[in-house]
Amino acid sequence: MHCQQIIQFGEPLQARDYPTPEPTGTQVLLKVSACGVCHSDLHIWEGFFDLGNGQKMDLLQRMSLPFTLGHEVVGEVAALGPDAEGVEIGDKRIVFPWIGCGKCNVCKAGDELLCMSPLTVGTRYNGGYADEVIAPHPKYLIPYDGVPTELACTYACSGLTAYSALKKLSHLKEDDHLVIIGAGGVGLSAVHFASSVVKAKIIVADIDDTKRAIARQSGAHATIDNSDPDAALKQLQEMTGGGAAGAIDFVGAPATASFGFSGLRKGGHMVTVGLFGDSMPLSIAMLPLMMRTIQGSYVGTLEEMHELMELVRGGKVAPIPYEVRPLDEANSALTDLQAGKIKGRVVLSPTA
Repeated sequence: MHCQQIIQFGEPLQARDYPTPEPTGTQVLLKVSACGVCHSDLHIWEGFFDLGNGQKMDLLQRMSLPFTLGHEVVGEVAALGPDAEGVEIGDKRIVFPWIGCGKCNVCKAGDELLCMSPLTVGTRYNGGYADEVIAPHPKYLIPYDGVPTELACTYACSGLTAYSALKKLSHLKEDDHLVIIGAGGVGLSAVHFASSVVKAKIIVADIDDTKRAIARQSGAHATIDNSDPDAALKQLQEMTGGGAAGAIDFVGAPATASFGFSGLRKGGHMVTVGLFGDSMPLSIAMLPLMMRTIQGSYVGTLEEMHELMELVRGGKVAPIPYEVRPLDEANSALTDLQAGKIKGRVVLSPTA
């Protein structure tokens, strides 16, 4: 097994080779065909999440090194554990990565996303920056018939995260406005999915001219340059006639979160997704006085993944732009993503 691994947090990944893992129990071994490079990979690579006010979530206590990143994985079934049923050698599948421990009460109730000891592919156990990967059970392997392999892998996180966030605002009406903040890989996926999930008019806010242009081409009703938050907020108020009914912050920085929250009308609902980090000031009194809601959204459920892929296979979701690079260029992909040079998604391929 050839892989690109974190040897030390914040340092370049290193190529390592190991014996091919043998699947046991219900496990399935897949030959990796493609793996997306996600913005959250940057935080894991750095070794922490910024919680604001000088506080950090240190990942060294949750992970052991060396470690293989990559949670947007597509592969071909190569071997089955003795108890694995439901897939065959040669089947091509997306690996659903958001897996719980399977033993706690929330997992037994079917709420694996709420598990406090998850076994997430590419964040808790070795992922797809490799030419082989282990999935713990066939139920986490999703068909993607008719979808290009390199595109299919992006739906495991970028697509699923966008879909789940949009579902939390599916109550919005046709004359409402929904602001999508950030038109990177996940935000752009949300623009593509929006018409299949919500009825509201979509406004995209991004500081990058090119990303705003792509958002307009992808179906956004309007776009806003939010590099000047005060001017952007005034423009949003004028566009919406007093504020948006909903907002989704796919960046998660203090400026974007404040813009999204301040841009809501009375009774507005903001969903925060991005993990950029830090914190924002919040007037507690404004929550009841304006009856606004702030809700976190983290990736999505296995059920939502199946719903999403039904839309994708049905041709109801336009593809996001993506670029394929060789697996051994994982470091440059991460640094380009860190520098904001990526439009859409970079996908790593062991055979490129």
